[in-house]
Amino acid sequence: MPTEQRVIASKPKIGAKPTIGGAAAAAAPAPEETPAKSRKKLVVVLVVLLALGGGAGYWFLLGPGAGAAEEVVEKEPEAGEVVDVAPISINLADGHYLRLGMGLQMAKEVSSYGDPKTAPALDHAIALFSGRPMAEVASAEGRVALKAELLRLLEESYKGDVIDVYFTEYVTQ
Repeated sequence: MPTEQRVIASKPKIGAKPTIGGAAAAAAPAPEETPAKSRKKLVVVLVVLLALGGGAGYWFLLGPGAGAAEEVVEKEPEAGEVVDVAPISINLADGHYLRLGMGLQMAKEVSSYGDPKTAPALDHAIALFSGRPMAEVASAEGRVALKAELLRLLEESYKGDVIDVYFTEYVTQ
């Protein structure tokens, strides 16, 4: 079995400057920098930071990166055809009723795959208007609020294919 040799004493490398005191001198703290050297380093660091900041500002505000920082503006869908929904009578509170006819403003892209089904629109209208008090349904503010809520329901149900709703018949009694 071969034996392994270990070197215990360290010898200086060829061409190395001799040190006085050996390892203790190497571990001693370096002398403090002069104020002039410290200011020079600070000025160099500030100049580098200003150059980087100026370059980044140019890139994002005026250069090729300017388009990436802009908000993506979602394009409004173009209006397509209006689909008529047959008028229905809806029972309101206290024996009153509402005769409601609607037109669904479809997005232009929708017209390419045929007539949409109107049953979901009728179902949402019945659920929304049924049992409401006459004062709420007959007032202008109430009608506007109910129309906005109906449009929100239709946008969800038709997955964005309906972009507006029109009341073609709105009679209360």
